[in-house]
Amino acid sequence: MKSSQVSSKPSSRAALKPGNKIRLNRFLADSGLGSRRKVEELITAGEISVNNAVCTDLACQVDPGQDEVRYLGKVLSAEKKVFLVLNKPMGYVVSQKDEYSRKTVYDLLPQEYSHLPYAGRLDKNTEGLLLFCNDGVLIEELTHPSHKVEKVYKVQIEPKLSLTAIEQLRKGVVIEGGLTQSAGVFVKSQNETGMSLKVVISEGRKRQIRLMIEAVGAKVISLKRIQFGPLYIKDLPVGRWRPLNAIEIRALHKAAAAQKPSPKPPNQNLSRDKT
Repeated sequence: MKSSQVSSKPSSRAALKPGNKIRLNRFLADSGLGSRRKVEELITAGEISVNNAVCTDLACQVDPGQDEVRYLGKVLSAEKKVFLVLNKPMGYVVSQKDEYSRKTVYDLLPQEYSHLPYAGRLDKNTEGLLLFCNDGVLIEELTHPSHKVEKVYKVQIEPKLSLTAIEQLRKGVVIEGGLTQSAGVFVKSQNETGMSLKVVISEGRKRQIRLMIEAVGAKVISLKRIQFGPLYIKDLPVGRWRPLNAIEIRALHKAAAAQKPSPKPPNQNLSRDKT
């Protein structure tokens, strides 16, 4: 099964012009080597060279239009930014390769996008919004717990939960990895055997929603992510993808920037005893 797009050519930010210098770690992330933290490890390990000289300085700046940057001898270039959203079906794993030969979400994308990293994994039996982009720094900002970017899910459960159980979910329950952060939990409908919930979380632990529901005595029947930060699944058909438009891309960057933790103030009392 190969999905087709439902919109126009993928959007991207303007290409960098010669003379505009950027931090080396940002250039490496833009080149697809990974998150900012990962590429900083490559720099300090001496695996990056700039103009044929090994660079281990994290403060180094490069001119993408003039400087030659290499990783293990290979010349790198900052990629054009590509942003896609997929409405993931059930039965597909979120992985570029699967050791059990199961269907992956990359089977739904054109071959030219088979290298795109994803932001926010969904398990095999979860549907919904999955973001792909080759901006490693942005992915790190959107998915790191400290940035508190909200994810919204539509959850069908059985049996019905009591008001007490729902309040427990809102305040936090203990699952693998410890107590969950406070969550938005809203009852959308219910019948004799179950109920439909909207759940809003800013964490992203493995199988978190399912484990939260199990912690209060119920079971998830179906689970779908309908929103990731400022992005909505809207009417995108299941199994189809589309590029983000310029407004959505700006909204993603704004959401990531707005949630950055404030830097700690410098320690003014340098003579204080460390006892």
